[in-house]
Amino acid sequence: MHTATGQIDTAAYQRVLGDEIRSLRKQRGWTRKELNKRLQTEISLQTLATYELGTRQCSVVRLVEICHALDVPAHEVLARVHERFFGDAPAGHLTLSLAAVAVSENPRLLPLKRWAAGRLHALAPGASPEIHLDLPALENMAQLCQLPTVELIRTLRALSR
Repeated sequence: MHTATGQIDTAAYQRVLGDEIRSLRKQRGWTRKELNKRLQTEISLQTLATYELGTRQCSVVRLVEICHALDVPAHEVLARVHERFFGDAPAGHLTLSLAAVAVSENPRLLPLKRWAAGRLHALAPGASPEIHLDLPALENMAQLCQLPTVELIRTLRALSR
């Protein structure tokens, strides 16, 4: 996410921000049209879509307005984006403890609990019980658990602490 000169990959940051906005909207079960109706200033559905896709920059004021409509403080959204973007794991990756997932009491992680237990059982002696998952893998796991990707990532990070 950083270039060799230390600059921020702004396009990647916009995509992470857009994904966060889209996830929050979907968590509420809203369409873009429903979110748009809740905005103080109406914008086109195409503009809202480009914010969610990260193909258009969102002004700070517009971001605050969207977050207010979603009933989430903008600083919390930005903190999650910051954590995802500047986190310790490689860009778009999450380091996961198979052991932590295998013993999790969270009923929403049941499909992953079985998977992690199977992976642990199949590990070669001395192999690390930690794995790195990329965003596509996390998105698939979120679907299995019927959770938004952002929520699954947050849950898995909490397990690995």
